[in-house]
Amino acid sequence: MSRRAFVRWLLAIGAVLVGLSAWFSLLVKKRFIAEEQPAVAPAATTEPPQAQAPFVSEEPLPSGPLMSFFILSDLHVSSGDALPNKKLRQALDDVTQFDGPVDAIMLTGDLTDTGSERDYKELRTIMSAYKLPPVHANMGNHDYYTIWINKAGSWDQDAVPNGKSDAISRESFKKFMSYDSIYNDFTTKGHSIVLLSQEAYVQEKPEVGEGAWYSDEQLAWFKGRMGNLYKPGRPLFVMTHQPLPPIGTDGATHQLIRAIQFRETLKPYKNVFVFCGHRHQDFQNGTPHYVQETFHYFHNASVGRTLNRAYQQSAMNKAQGIYVQVFADKVVVRGREFSNRTFIEEANWTIPLEKAHV
Repeated sequence: MSRRAFVRWLLAIGAVLVGLSAWFSLLVKKRFIAEEQPAVAPAATTEPPQAQAPFVSEEPLPSGPLMSFFILSDLHVSSGDALPNKKLRQALDDVTQFDGPVDAIMLTGDLTDTGSERDYKELRTIMSAYKLPPVHANMGNHDYYTIWINKAGSWDQDAVPNGKSDAISRESFKKFMSYDSIYNDFTTKGHSIVLLSQEAYVQEKPEVGEGAWYSDEQLAWFKGRMGNLYKPGRPLFVMTHQPLPPIGTDGATHQLIRAIQFRETLKPYKNVFVFCGHRHQDFQNGTPHYVQETFHYFHNASVGRTLNRAYQQSAMNKAQGIYVQVFADKVVVRGREFSNRTFIEEANWTIPLEKAHV
């Protein structure tokens, strides 16, 4: 072998050795890295890690009703008419055997037909036969009608003056309800109900007619109680007898007279529910029974005398009222037919409550 060929052979052998050394070094390095580094999921090598959303813990709302009550309007219990008395018994039969909670009963005016001692005695006889939840009431115009009753116990407008007065009617109502005042409020299970009453009738104020007149004292009391009882996020209930006139006006006969001030009192508050009676309108005759203003406004039907749109008692067997359920996030208002113990499809409202702002 020539000297030049020998040198080439040595260079080739050296290149092979260098290559083998580099390959062995790379192999060892890969093995060492694989043993030292933790395993990584394939997805993590292709997408950047995402920040996790913070965990929010919120207590679930109670599923059942927090408070429930019935509203019975216009009972018109009478010592001389057996039909409304029978209908009140039907209503109380239903309420006391009702498949659901009943924390209270509201009687929103016209408890009696004439406000006479005999009418109140009949009403007491009926109600005392039942084991009832707490009962609360306000006065209607018929609870002042004793001024029209003659000595024989009959309706007689010519009998005026008969020795009776609006003051006597107020005292009869307070005695029956064991009240110190004809307007009141109460709270049960953390929810409050305010009951307003008309304070005079035509014997003292001929100009009011069949309207509901509230004094400065009652309206001041009402404003104060609203401020004290209101709780953001919770409903507050107000009971009247006569309905409101159109917005922006004061009422007259058969209406709440000082309506502008009434509405102004409610304006600052959310979740207020106002219920009235007096109209007697059947829930199934197409008459609107719910109106939304700055508050939720409901017209009840009647237990004693449910009327058609022409104000005639064409359905003599009907006896209707309202069942109210308060939930954590809503109020459910349902019309009830007491004569057959069913809910009325045409009278079914669910009102979401506005949440309190923190």
